[in-house]
Amino acid sequence: MTFNNNEILETIDMLDNQNLDVRTITMALSLFDCICDDPQRTALKVYDKITKKAANLVKVGDTIGRELGAEIVNKRVSVTPIALIGSSGGKFLPIAKAMDKAAAEIGIDFIGGYSALVQKGITPQEKLFLETIPEALASTKKVCSSVNLASTKSGINMDAVKTMGEKIKEAAHLTADNNSIACAKLVVFANGVDDNPFMAGAYTGAPEGDCVINVGVSGPGVVEHALKKMRGADIAAIAETIKKTAFKITRLGQLVAETASARLNCGFGIVDLSLAPTPKIGDSVAKILEEMGLSEIGSHGSTACLAILNDAVKKGGVMASSHVGGLSGAFIPVSEDAKMMEAARRGTLTINKLEAMTSVCSVGLDMIAVAGDTKAAVISAIIADECAIGVINNKTTAVRIIPVEGKKVGDEVSFGGLLGSAPIMPLNAGDPSVFISRGGRVPAPICSNRN
Repeated sequence: MTFNNNEILETIDMLDNQNLDVRTITMALSLFDCICDDPQRTALKVYDKITKKAANLVKVGDTIGRELGAEIVNKRVSVTPIALIGSSGGKFLPIAKAMDKAAAEIGIDFIGGYSALVQKGITPQEKLFLETIPEALASTKKVCSSVNLASTKSGINMDAVKTMGEKIKEAAHLTADNNSIACAKLVVFANGVDDNPFMAGAYTGAPEGDCVINVGVSGPGVVEHALKKMRGADIAAIAETIKKTAFKITRLGQLVAETASARLNCGFGIVDLSLAPTPKIGDSVAKILEEMGLSEIGSHGSTACLAILNDAVKKGGVMASSHVGGLSGAFIPVSEDAKMMEAARRGTLTINKLEAMTSVCSVGLDMIAVAGDTKAAVISAIIADECAIGVINNKTTAVRIIPVEGKKVGDEVSFGGLLGSAPIMPLNAGDPSVFISRGGRVPAPICSNRN
């Protein structure tokens, strides 16, 4: 890959003044060769593989960052869904502990893949696995978990939806002394993807290679900066500007991914161009939408603006790399975006509006803090709504919701670091318990019949 002088100067300005960063280098590891009859041996082999394959991940990431002058914020590992590699007698917790120990030894930020894929049905082994998620997250620091509950091809597994509402509540209770932080490490999906480098939802799908590098690049501030020069322009010009900016951002990710893959002796997986905000000023997806012409995020027009942004980002990324993947688009995590936090505090940004916006963004309801006394059935119903949006529209949707024990509507909670802080958002007072208790599987929609 080659860059001309103007591209180099532009990229330097983006890095120095516009909050462009490489959000993560994620090494994706297959663990199928770690399967043993004895859960302790499986855990040991998992630990050994992670610590050997990813031993130099942090060092290489830091070196590349210094060489390019581009901050690489996080170094992470994702692994094969642990429910797939299994453990006799349902003893999965030793594997979670092994993952956490390995992550600490190699110095990475998080490790994803304490996960299950139950979109169509749940085996007895997977039932046992789901039961372990709250304790696994509460007893580890770096382990992240995800569960895929639905897909366009399979429909929605409502038994799993009900279970995960209960497990989220349990995880919140087990970490009540730390703002129910375990829930920030747990995501439920519809149409989850195999090559997502972003936490907490990263896992390594079965079709992936033994070891590949996936890179996530983020630059909301870069897009906002570009749009400031477009005041008075029409929507087509706005979309074109976002597309060209996304192209430039993705080129940086491509360079980092190729370099890291070569130095770590891994395959090159994908570049994920997801505009992922942080609590820093000037690093906000909401601010991009306001720069497009909204007085405030959450106002009428927010869904349309987000749709334009998401589509243009994807088009620009695909132009820049033949291996764009993951989620690629725009994230809308409330606690991680300073402008979204402000709008949520004022009541301009509501759960209902966020749900509408998830129909056109990269993922879904993300880092939403709600009252600690929220019923498990209500959480399950929120999950079911997001799954329905994903299944019908053949897109990835997700829920990362935190029922913070001891907090009520109007309170605020701080999660620290990149996770930010958030107001406790109000929910609809209706009770969906009867609907959730029915269980069963929502049939796949007619759009799934494409063979």
